[in-house]
Amino acid sequence: MDLQLLLALVLGIATIIVLVLRTRLDAFVALLIAALVTGVVAGQPVLDIVSAITTGFGNTLASIGIVIGLGVGIGKILEVSGAANALALAFLRVFGHGREPWAMGSVGALVSIPVFCDSGYVIMNPLARSIARVKQAGYVTLALALGCGMTLTHHLVPPTPGPLAVAGILGADLGAVILVGLAFTVLLLPVVVLYARWIGPQLESKVEEHVREAVYGTVAPAGVGGGGAHASGTDLEEGPRDGLDDEARQGPTADPVVDLGEPPAGAKPHKVGAFVASLPLLIPLLLIILNTVTGAIDQNAQGVIGGDEYEPSAWVVPFAFIGNPVVALVIGMVLALYVLLPRWTPRNKAHGWFAEAAASAGLILLITGAGGALGQVLRSSGVGDALAEAIASTPLPAFLVPFLIATLVRIAQGSGTVAMITAASVSAPLVTTLGIDPVVAALACTAGSMVFSYFNDSYFWVVTRFTGLQGTDALKGWSGITTAVWAGSIPLLFVLNLILG
Repeated sequence: MDLQLLLALVLGIATIIVLVLRTRLDAFVALLIAALVTGVVAGQPVLDIVSAITTGFGNTLASIGIVIGLGVGIGKILEVSGAANALALAFLRVFGHGREPWAMGSVGALVSIPVFCDSGYVIMNPLARSIARVKQAGYVTLALALGCGMTLTHHLVPPTPGPLAVAGILGADLGAVILVGLAFTVLLLPVVVLYARWIGPQLESKVEEHVREAVYGTVAPAGVGGGGAHASGTDLEEGPRDGLDDEARQGPTADPVVDLGEPPAGAKPHKVGAFVASLPLLIPLLLIILNTVTGAIDQNAQGVIGGDEYEPSAWVVPFAFIGNPVVALVIGMVLALYVLLPRWTPRNKAHGWFAEAAASAGLILLITGAGGALGQVLRSSGVGDALAEAIASTPLPAFLVPFLIATLVRIAQGSGTVAMITAASVSAPLVTTLGIDPVVAALACTAGSMVFSYFNDSYFWVVTRFTGLQGTDALKGWSGITTAVWAGSIPLLFVLNLILG
């Protein structure tokens, strides 16, 4: 690889890391400055650099910006309406007695698809506390399973903004990314549960005193430090058969009640059932997947291969329309507003919740666009092609490049979203040049960004503070479990590359 172009790539990535860690600039500005540095060092004309930045930014947001906005809007309504809690309780009932860690991991994975994991964990953590209070043991196991279950879908499954952005930058089919991301989640969930069950009893005695009192009351939890049956986090010797006390059945009562508006006289209390709660999330996902499946069937029938021009048949067009991510999520948003919220909810409240969701998505939109800008500079300056040629001359599987880049950036600066977007931006030229399947590249970016969540990751502090772990205990519990699922994703990526490569 040409030394100048290699230097441009290294300095570009280093610029992102240094600016995020050492200055007041956030990832959005850091990515734009990195694009400028990369272009200048690569020897690209300065006006062409600016043109590449604006083109890459606009093209990326054109493909994914609306979808991110709608996705966070649906998540906000699921949160305030109580639908997320209804889904969680339904999962607990389905899994039943003795399988609470599996239930909490699954709850986390489900809730984190539409709801940011930071706020989702705050909403769902009281469920883990309620179950642990019944058992008088096992809180750390449940809390870690819940948190890492959320990590899986937050990193792997659209419409979470990070994976959405990666799919847009790499040009990967969104339905395929959803399907594969869900498959990875299912296959990695046992890693989450097994690690939580292994480390949880070891850390139960390390929980801070004020958290222990909040979870268990004034009675010391059974099995703390003793490794007894209760400490395994699976057995319920006392309490109701389904493993839930009254507080757990009613939901996370530690959270403030959201004002849904003044109900008319005689109106029944608002309550969302699990099936209804799932509709705004399930229907858009099914429509997007249906679009992918029907399109694949049609392409196979027409004999379309690789990059050949594809003109959808007449019977596919309706599926392509309603399964377009924009249309599918518009349908989901309408369902969320008119199915999950009671009819007496004022219009201005719904508008306010959507405004809050849009505000939370704003920075992610900017970071996503800036990632697209960096990717365009890498392509237009020749750095991407040079990197592809260098990789092609080595025995290293090409799909590991985005995985390793995401891993490095995640460890360096903490944000999984920034890590996966940076990896996608750098890797975008490789997709076409080396013939990497875009879905494989997308999953490599997202899986690599799960590694070793620690002090520079905001979610680390959310989980460890709620769990009551500090110092090395927090690293053993939370940093360890996130690294376990990162390692578990590596063989899955090799298999996926064999199937799609």
